[in-house]
Amino acid sequence: MILASERFGASPERLMEVHFYEDSDHFTEAEKAALAFGRAAAEVPNGVTEEMITRLKAHWSEGDIVEIMGVIALFGYLNRWNDSMKTTLEDKPIDAGKKHLGATGWSVGRHQ
Repeated sequence: MILASERFGASPERLMEVHFYEDSDHFTEAEKAALAFGRAAAEVPNGVTEEMITRLKAHWSEGDIVEIMGVIALFGYLNRWNDSMKTTLEDKPIDAGKKHLGATGWSVGRHQ
């Protein structure tokens, strides 16, 4: 996601503040609603609340929400696949992860 975000023009400030989006001026209210929904939907068990859905619907159409959920589901699948199969990541995604996630405490590296 980091490389795609960079490719589509996300600023370095947005990438550095994505984990703190609720308090960031770099995200719109619509983006904050989508990020909150995405974070909760990716939790196990699913943490989406009615308040989150209401907040999401205030900014996004039903089609938009289906697309947002599709991306969440796809990356959930890919993350579980890659973690379980011990997929080796290429240097470029590893470097991007270290650059943007290292300060957050998230682990970034290769499976061996």
